[in-house]
Amino acid sequence: MAKKINTYIIRVKGLVQGVGFRPFVYRIATFLKLEGSVENRNDGVFIKINSDEEQLSAFIKSLKEQAPPASYIESVKSEITTLESFSGFQIIKSKNMSDSITDISPDIAVCEDCLYDMKHQFNRINYPFINCTNCGPRFTIIKNLPYDRGQTTMQDFTMCPDCHQEYTNIHDRRFHAQPIACNNCGPIYSLHHKKDTITNIAKITSVLAQLLDGGKIAAVKGMGGFFMACDALNEEAVKKLRYKKNRESKPFAVMFKNLESVKDYAYLNSQEIKSLTSFRRPIVLLETRQSLAASVAKGFNTLGVMLPYMPVHYLLFEKLQTPVIVLTSGNITDEPIVTDNKTAIEKLGKISDAVLTYNRDIYNRNDDSVVSIINGKERLFRRSRGYAPAPIIVDKNVEGILATGAELTNSFALGRENKVLLSQHIGDLKNFGTYEFYTETLRHYQHLFRFVPKIVASDKHPNYFSTRYAEETGIRHLKIQHHHAHIASCMAEHQVNEKVIGIALDGTGYGDDGHIWGSEFMICDFLNYDRITHFEYIPLPGGDKVTYEPWRTAISYLYKYYGKDFQDFDMPFLKTLNSQEVNLLCHAIDKKINTPLSCGAGRLFDAVSALINVCPVSKFHAEAPMRLEAIIDKSVKDSYPFGTSDLINFKTLFDAIIQDILSHVAQSTMASKFHNTIVRIIITQAKKISKISGIKKIVLSGGSFQNKYILTETEIGLRQEGFTVYSHERIPTNDAGIALGQLMIAAHKADLM
Repeated sequence: MAKKINTYIIRVKGLVQGVGFRPFVYRIATFLKLEGSVENRNDGVFIKINSDEEQLSAFIKSLKEQAPPASYIESVKSEITTLESFSGFQIIKSKNMSDSITDISPDIAVCEDCLYDMKHQFNRINYPFINCTNCGPRFTIIKNLPYDRGQTTMQDFTMCPDCHQEYTNIHDRRFHAQPIACNNCGPIYSLHHKKDTITNIAKITSVLAQLLDGGKIAAVKGMGGFFMACDALNEEAVKKLRYKKNRESKPFAVMFKNLESVKDYAYLNSQEIKSLTSFRRPIVLLETRQSLAASVAKGFNTLGVMLPYMPVHYLLFEKLQTPVIVLTSGNITDEPIVTDNKTAIEKLGKISDAVLTYNRDIYNRNDDSVVSIINGKERLFRRSRGYAPAPIIVDKNVEGILATGAELTNSFALGRENKVLLSQHIGDLKNFGTYEFYTETLRHYQHLFRFVPKIVASDKHPNYFSTRYAEETGIRHLKIQHHHAHIASCMAEHQVNEKVIGIALDGTGYGDDGHIWGSEFMICDFLNYDRITHFEYIPLPGGDKVTYEPWRTAISYLYKYYGKDFQDFDMPFLKTLNSQEVNLLCHAIDKKINTPLSCGAGRLFDAVSALINVCPVSKFHAEAPMRLEAIIDKSVKDSYPFGTSDLINFKTLFDAIIQDILSHVAQSTMASKFHNTIVRIIITQAKKISKISGIKKIVLSGGSFQNKYILTETEIGLRQEGFTVYSHERIPTNDAGIALGQLMIAAHKADLM
């Protein structure tokens, strides 16, 4: 008996555009001898086939199991429609059908097949923009959906006959690869050196290699913006780059020629190798094996390492003698990364010896992503190239909600159906140029994702630029407490929707009492939070100045616990300070002049870092805690005492640290004991809260959990106590992830309005 043939409509949603999905569908359909069609629509991939139920099942199974590596299938739904007649299987022109949207592919590192073609294919020999459906720029060049060449910054480049033949050949790897190009028709590089402009790629890479090997600095246009490069083994070159970029101490990221070179200078485990070599190609934080130039990491025992991800990187390393270069964002400190050629030549040309541009526009600015492997899991610290704008799937309808994020390390978020679109890394909104980048990117996202805001969520802090932006929208506005949003962000990432013990540790966040919070032990869900305990409050003399002068917070703790007698202590830290300035600080505390109260964990880390004379003055955000972590001696298992009544207090901790200082105990030992104390505090408080609440699920969030030692030991310790622990992986634990939490809290509160 013949099986009944029906016409089926199959809708595939997820990351299915710009990743070779349509030719993949074509190959499966033709292999199964099915007739029909496939097309891109802005809401996903739309397939029609004639088949019986058994063939349909086999087809859908193949879709799910054999999908392209860079794709992600969220859902596959099929239904019977009116019977149609087809001639073979076809890929048909994309359609813009509704305000629904599909996912947009992040940018993908050049693949091995293209690297092979770059040395063997006649029209692409050494072509620095080679790509295919499995690799190349995506998000950084897209202007609109559906993802077609005319909707990207490749629209100005007309395909030559050879490229057009590949583009239209369903069996070719470059079939419908929208950025397809070759030496005859595609974008070109130009090296601006002295008064010359060089356009021959072989000469460009030769001259650029000579400059870098000779200790010079170059600005290089990357996938999502410009970068500054120099030889990472040349101390004078790195020092010169620091001076010209006005970046005194913050570590530089480096790019190695290949994985073998990385192994010479850094320790690697299997998960770190997996992240380094993935198609996302993030910067991976690794433990140093052998030092580069001293000024690359400036005293830190870790390196931010990445591998080549653009064809031009490979071409350059073929000519370079050094196996590793500094590759840091092309900007002056705190400004957004430069994206356009004119600005790069005018601004970066003043601080570099050459500027390498190309004549294809970057539409969406996108810096390098940063990850660390902690307890065997990849943890995103900066979510940008290779990750954004892939959505976060949540178990809630979040349609029409805009979350404006925090002030530092800002990212914003848009809600579409059950997806949250978290923007790429934006930066510090206090910088005017970064705020312009923020508003420009918000406009791009709203256009690209057909987003119309109905509710806006922001931080409670009245002076954040992101809060002011929300207020100026004129739509329904919900203000979300900073640390509640931190916990909700991690809950949303792991789709936890019940009461949890939330522990949020960071530097600052506006509290309900008008003070600065940052050491919050809560019981919460998406709707409510109950603040159970926190660190005791401490005055911050000078307000925001304490973040760059940690010695101020150390003095505040000493004055709180010992009065003016602390000035008689024979400690190296105190000898570095001006006694008159110290007295003025104490006077300001007494008179409550610009001394806001804070319980932020970050300020305690600052104080201890200054007290043991590791970092009394910071040159960049969070330098003091980072340097304190960097000197940990993992063999030390001891900790310091601490007090717990209603609040967590540190008089006994400071007594013990001062005794260690006076006894000339090593800084590394004191740093270790302090970190062990923080872990003990977290576990002790978690057990107390669990005892009174019965809750065994714990959520960890906040910038302090970027500390690898703290997160590692806390997770291990809590699990040994029988807790289920959730911490961030795909979403940054710092303020860059907070918009997700704001959005989810707003979505739940909106149900009650």
